[in-house]
Amino acid sequence: MKDFDERTQKLLKLLIECYIRDGEPVGSKTLAAEKDVTISSASIRNIMADLEAAGFLHSPHTSAGRVPTIKGYRFFVDGLLNAGPAVDANGVTSCLQPCGSTKELVAEVSLLLSDMTKLASVVMLPKRDIAVLRHIEFLPLTQNRVLVVLVFNKYEVQNRIIYTERCYNAAELQQIGNFLTAEFAGKSFTDIKNDLVRELQQGQQYIEQMTKEVVSIAAQAFTTSPEADYVVSGETNLLEIVEPEAIDKLRSLFEAFAKKRDILYLLDQSLKADGIKIYIGEESGYAAFDDYSLVTMPYRERDQVVGVLGVIGPTRMPYERAIAAVDITAKLLSAALAELGPNSTFGD
Repeated sequence: MKDFDERTQKLLKLLIECYIRDGEPVGSKTLAAEKDVTISSASIRNIMADLEAAGFLHSPHTSAGRVPTIKGYRFFVDGLLNAGPAVDANGVTSCLQPCGSTKELVAEVSLLLSDMTKLASVVMLPKRDIAVLRHIEFLPLTQNRVLVVLVFNKYEVQNRIIYTERCYNAAELQQIGNFLTAEFAGKSFTDIKNDLVRELQQGQQYIEQMTKEVVSIAAQAFTTSPEADYVVSGETNLLEIVEPEAIDKLRSLFEAFAKKRDILYLLDQSLKADGIKIYIGEESGYAAFDDYSLVTMPYRERDQVVGVLGVIGPTRMPYERAIAAVDITAKLLSAALAELGPNSTFGD
């Protein structure tokens, strides 16, 4: 695109804005009628032909007008967007009341984001392997089973069941829990797993204080991080946007929502982004997203990235509005996580 002059870039921007607004292929007469356009329809047709030849536009065979390609949208998003329309942060904040569990907060944020954008929203639940351990407790069950209670930042609780080589009584398990809390409180889930693996391999510090069997119990408790998950809202918004002939593709997207794996992969990739990340159509690598875009941004708990939120809509979504809404919502969720009360839990 560097070979095209400023006039050509402005015309491409205008064409894409018209297509996002109207949803119809854009012709030279439509562009010529727009305000601030001072060149003739003939000149516009020549510029549009050059843009089509360069792969930024294409002509649906049913119309003489042009529509943007993925390449055109990408240039528009990366270099032609204006500052997004202002989002009333105070108004959004008044709708967000952090209370209850983290999952309830995430569900509330997901609904809020879909209402703001009139698109579908996805909000990843905070990744617990990034959170810091506060307390661990073991409770005896039946048949060599032990209930593990893990308490993370802000007293968010997760339970899991492990199997031991022999039965332990409550006093023994309390001793193990106290020891591991003293050793690991303040460490991240990942650091704890790494420490335990290293000690099992080398048999040094902890095994001198407690038996290898006890270290194995602890290793079980921290073997797997809680599964990643997300909350999706506003799917019905997409039904009101897409054309009837695109319903089959929308059905494929809904199936992707249900299976979760592909979307979770994209959200995981967005965890590494420094701010807004946008997948446009086939850039995602998944056929279900070929006609859709995903706008995401990480959110934080204190100073650490713990999740991602975003919106999904047609490739002709209003990107400026979507980016502004995703940006402010990620910041508000980060602030709300810091304000959750001491009795809040992760929840199911």
